[in-house]
Amino acid sequence: MNQEQLARERSPLVFITGASSGIGQALAAAYASQGWRLALVARRVEVVQQWLAEQGLGPERAAVYAADVQDTDAVIAAATRCLIEQGLPAVVIANAGISVGIDTADRADLEVLHELFATNVLGMAATFHAFIRPMRLARKGTLVGVAAIRGLPGHGGYCGSKAAVVAYCESLRVELRADGLQVVTLVPGFVDTPLTRGNRYPMPFLISPQMFAKRALSLIARGRRFAVVPRQMAWVVVVLRLLPGWLYDRVIAGRGRKHRRGEPPN
Repeated sequence: MNQEQLARERSPLVFITGASSGIGQALAAAYASQGWRLALVARRVEVVQQWLAEQGLGPERAAVYAADVQDTDAVIAAATRCLIEQGLPAVVIANAGISVGIDTADRADLEVLHELFATNVLGMAATFHAFIRPMRLARKGTLVGVAAIRGLPGHGGYCGSKAAVVAYCESLRVELRADGLQVVTLVPGFVDTPLTRGNRYPMPFLISPQMFAKRALSLIARGRRFAVVPRQMAWVVVVLRLLPGWLYDRVIAGRGRKHRRGEPPN
């Protein structure tokens, strides 16, 4: 058995979408530091390949698959290639997502809404799709979805899509429990990534992607059903969820809206 085959037998594999920057790249780095092999999906393959070279991660440790998660067939093809070339992942993280504000009164923003759901919800389901049957046969595996908290002004498309992620992952968790699979829902607070740097409102408890990844790996390993990162933000989420609608409206009133596509971020 050659070195590559030995590595494949001994090292667990993680499959991560949206791996070219931000949370996805930080998760990849954190898993690599623990000796995991990487299967990374991104639209910007050359960016990921350059990053892997800088990290000293060769083909025996990592592979990159080109796919836009809005393209269901492309995501399924990437997952299928992973199964053939690298084997069955122990963990699949549907991290890829987009965040942009919408104005429902604007016809063009209905197309943006469609894109948000296609990426954040259907893209996640497509990411999981190819792995569920082989994981069921193996009776092991963890699927991870990335969600969000309550609705914010101008953020209806993103928050709506991420609320769908919460419900979808909850349903999937119950469905797959008897098969020995785990489904983890992670809710990031405010993480310093390209998606958040243009936000027009305060971002309490802002953390780095590296800090998020460190905490996320522990939660995933423990099979937490639903978890907010960082811990401080978890208390904010609890309070926001408990607030009655009328009080929530007053608390959030006047908060800056998420910028729409084509608008300056600040």
